[in-house]
Amino acid sequence: MYFVYILQSLSDNKFYVGMTNDLDRRIKQHNSGRVDSTRNRIPFKLIHSETLSNSIEARKKEKYYKSGIGREFIKNVLLNQ
Repeated sequence: MYFVYILQSLSDNKFYVGMTNDLDRRIKQHNSGRVDSTRNRIPFKLIHSETLSNSIEARKKEKYYKSGIGREFIKNVLLNQ
């Protein structure tokens, strides 16, 4: 089981999209500064996650959220819930 997740930085309101097979561990890594790409933007809050059956499907979904239309989906749908 894999997860695609979207985090929002509480310091600059920007988003981070990633995938993992252990969501709790990964969020803790982000918030403890152990991820180079997000270290300077902590803390983060989880705004969305999806469970997928395998890494191939998770990678496709992650790629979608990182695309232009995926970023629009995040802004227009996920943030307006």
